[in-house]
Amino acid sequence: MDISGNTIFIPGATSGIGLALALRLQEKGNTVVVGGRRAELLAQVAAEHGLGTVVVDTTDPGSVRDAAAQVVREHPDLNVLVTMAGIMRAEDWTTPGFLADAEQTVVTNLLGPIRLIAALVEHLQSRPAATIMTVSSGLAFAPLRVTPTYNATKAAIHMLSESIRLQLAGTSVQVLELEPPAVQTDLMPGQRENELAMPLEDFVTEVVELIEAQPDATEIQVENVKFLRYGEARGDYAQVVATLNSRDRHAR
Repeated sequence: MDISGNTIFIPGATSGIGLALALRLQEKGNTVVVGGRRAELLAQVAAEHGLGTVVVDTTDPGSVRDAAAQVVREHPDLNVLVTMAGIMRAEDWTTPGFLADAEQTVVTNLLGPIRLIAALVEHLQSRPAATIMTVSSGLAFAPLRVTPTYNATKAAIHMLSESIRLQLAGTSVQVLELEPPAVQTDLMPGQRENELAMPLEDFVTEVVELIEAQPDATEIQVENVKFLRYGEARGDYAQVVATLNSRDRHAR
């Protein structure tokens, strides 16, 4: 992915990693359109930062189709999709009370990106150079005990990215997987104040630097995520899991 000259759609970018990344990419000379469910919040983002906006609820198939059509209609040069929207919820699988959160997590974190890609993949293939950026997590590679379904959806996003990269080989579309570690956002209660999490601005700075330095990369991994990402390859997976779950540590 080239770092500049793109038209980028980022659903789920009204706060946190999504908004911070949108602003950095805008600074690099890209046209950026952000999506979210709340029209009033989108209006505030547009007024404060000059970003394009579209209302989209990635849990609603019709909303995804309508938003994708609007973005293509208003920005026919669209060539980058970043499937940022996601939720992270604690679950206790020793009781039946986890099911509603688990189902919502699957719909948001897995079906949402699938729907977005389905709505835009044909258009993206019509562009001379395009990118689908998925967003998995360090927890795709080592599980946090309190978020089973989140871990599972991010592992699925990793394998989905690997698979559609194979199918899109030979087209104009690059598939790039962003793998955040724990980052100081409001993804879970207390995460913004968690000293073990990576400061948001530091994370986004490193991400943009990596994209710029590695335009042909398939995975964007800041240094902080490699402890989780490569535990199995290093042969210390059990230690990674034990360390991860001995800390008050969350990851996107």
